[in-house]
Amino acid sequence: MASKQRERKIATIRTIGASRSRGSIGYGTLAFACAIGRSGRRVLKREGDGASPVGIWPIRLVLYRADKMIRPETALPVRAIRPADAWCDVAGDRNYNRLVRLPYATLHERLWRDDQLYDICVVLGHNDRPRVQGLGSAIFMHVARQGYTPTEGCVALGLGDLRHLLAVLPTGSAVRF
Repeated sequence: MASKQRERKIATIRTIGASRSRGSIGYGTLAFACAIGRSGRRVLKREGDGASPVGIWPIRLVLYRADKMIRPETALPVRAIRPADAWCDVAGDRNYNRLVRLPYATLHERLWRDDQLYDICVVLGHNDRPRVQGLGSAIFMHVARQGYTPTEGCVALGLGDLRHLLAVLPTGSAVRF
């Protein structure tokens, strides 16, 4: 019984045909087009390899740009992105794979972007408990680029599809790559 309940909380990504970086993400009867990492999926994820990590990753937090849109409707934890928010993606840094505030001494992934990619940014629990230096950081579910071009390892959906998916996912949900 517990296994069936857990399965009902997992959105699953499947690749389409021979494509390594295009696919669909499904939850229940819903299915949406998505893009994944330019290198496809990998069991042994490494920082900067462009691969989406194989596994089941819990949804930790939904971030959104309150200056661009209303708060996403969801049962998941939500917080507005602030202009000084960034994600540390430098292996060896004590805050590797964590949210940081700018200015920050090492390289980082800015969350307040000029494009629309992080207008909604869902933090997935890949390599965070425990964090292992160099095994991949900043694995998000976010808004797709035009044409669903590959990501650096994240999963990306159309904005409307992402909002729809977040509206139906229950507390404690995860994403399976």
